[in-house]
Amino acid sequence: MKKFLATLAVATVAGAILTNPALAAKKVLLKVPVAFATKLPALGTPIVRVADELKTVSGGAVKMKIYEPKKLVAPFEILDAVSSGKVNAGYTTAGYWAGKIPASPLFSAVPFGPEAGEYMAWIYYGNGGKLYQEMYDQAGYNVKVTPYAIIAPETSGWFAKPIEKADDLKGLRMRFFGLGGKVMEKLGVSTSLLPGGEIFPALEKGAIDATEFSMPAIDARLGFHKVVKYNYFPGWHQQATMFELLINKKVWNAMSESQQAAVEAVCKASMAHSFAEGEAIQFQAMKTNVEKNSVKMMRWSDDMLDLFRKTWHQVADEQAAADPFFAKVWADLETFRAGYKIWKENAFLPRH
Repeated sequence: MKKFLATLAVATVAGAILTNPALAAKKVLLKVPVAFATKLPALGTPIVRVADELKTVSGGAVKMKIYEPKKLVAPFEILDAVSSGKVNAGYTTAGYWAGKIPASPLFSAVPFGPEAGEYMAWIYYGNGGKLYQEMYDQAGYNVKVTPYAIIAPETSGWFAKPIEKADDLKGLRMRFFGLGGKVMEKLGVSTSLLPGGEIFPALEKGAIDATEFSMPAIDARLGFHKVVKYNYFPGWHQQATMFELLINKKVWNAMSESQQAAVEAVCKASMAHSFAEGEAIQFQAMKTNVEKNSVKMMRWSDDMLDLFRKTWHQVADEQAAADPFFAKVWADLETFRAGYKIWKENAFLPRH
């Protein structure tokens, strides 16, 4: 009887494993250094939510351990660390790799570029997702990339005084992200790319005169309003910003299909969550800025927006001429946007 019961128990477990691929797969612990503090809403919070959901969805077959910025890997070192296997995953944004991969900012934020809905359409139903992975492959990085979060427009920057004309920008030292930074450089601004946690000290000490970082509710957590009071809109440089989960490709390939599917499904859900969270919390932050923090909400004049747009087209042409893969991605995105424009101009209400 004991032998029979033991045999029956083994058969039962084996049957469960065969019918549940998650049980058959070796459990995976993703150690995830993040580029953004998890206290930052819509920017850092998605990784916490995904870690919880992934554990549930996978039945514990995939878990995450999150490391705040600089606790395990510095924000600007995450790509190299994941590719080399120093860590097996990381949460960041592709725009941080512009110095290594010129096309990478196109998968993060595009000046005067697609808003969140259009951006996701290109990524999921155009060629964007395929090109995204191809970018890392052809650059020699051993990573699997999965879009992870997306937010709507950012503010265009925090300044100590009004910016009314192009000459007012010349000589400014400003923290600026991505391709928009190249636009500002052409207009006489000296730009630097600082991680979020280093921006306020740089402003306070006078190392920089101005900054942009993210949406009002996120910027509020970093305290920029305590030093600079003129907050400009619209965020021409980042109408939508996308973030990424990087997993070491060896680790990814060793995961079962069900584990991989769990990661991709939870990340796709996170895109919706992060977008909705970001949209829900901005207006209260803007009201608080004006009513309690003495912030002046400013809007770029049409002349300044035209200047930014014209300069951006110059930058895009130069980037495409200098890097074949940038040119390939840019051409594909422009083709997609030309088609989408028919829908956008006919289906959506005009803006006032």
